[in-house]
Amino acid sequence: MDTAPQREELPPAPPGPPGGERHFTASGTVRDLVIGTADGLTIPFALAAGLSGVFGNPLIVTVGLAGIAAGCVAMGLGGYLAARTDAQHFEAERAREEQETRDYPDRERWEVSAILHRYGLRGETLARATEAVAADRRRWVDFMMRFELELAEPEPGRAGRSAATICGAYVAGGMIPLSPYILLAETRPALAASATLTGLALLVFGWLKARATGLPPFRGAVQAFAVGGLAATVAYVTAQWVGG
Repeated sequence: MDTAPQREELPPAPPGPPGGERHFTASGTVRDLVIGTADGLTIPFALAAGLSGVFGNPLIVTVGLAGIAAGCVAMGLGGYLAARTDAQHFEAERAREEQETRDYPDRERWEVSAILHRYGLRGETLARATEAVAADRRRWVDFMMRFELELAEPEPGRAGRSAATICGAYVAGGMIPLSPYILLAETRPALAASATLTGLALLVFGWLKARATGLPPFRGAVQAFAVGGLAATVAYVTAQWVGG
């Protein structure tokens, strides 16, 4: 006679929202796009605008392209190192947590109970839930990483994707304010066109970012325009002051 415990199955899920639940899950990619695009729009614009009162378009384009290349490498490398640091930190903390479950199992079980207690579990239910979590070491460590340390496992290959995303976004953003200086012969019309394009790009960028993250699009557009415009204005005034 088979006396092995039967695995309890969950009942079928009740009906949910039409089309399924929609949750935003690409926060890391959006963050990289925001960092790269925002800096790509504002820094090259301020650099080109600051030079426009002193030099002609050919030199502005040369300096601008060099600045975009340097910013792309610097920011892409910064994103790569930041993602690598996050991954190394996660692995170090996971190894420490695994060791603690071996060396101090009673203490770690108490910590599981304390976490579950905060969620309203009491008595026999709390004891059974604690034993269920601690019955499998991997699940136990996963639980502690998520609920005690509040650390999520980084996606594989995140560092490389982060670097490429930031770098590409910086180049794309930087070419918008610089393109009028490439296409137009006169500096003043190029500056006016660059300011107009940069402002429009900031509005569109803020609108798209807000739509992607579920925030009010109009507020996102105005916020991106205000923040980017303020940063570009400060950089422009500083460049003019230093150059003057």
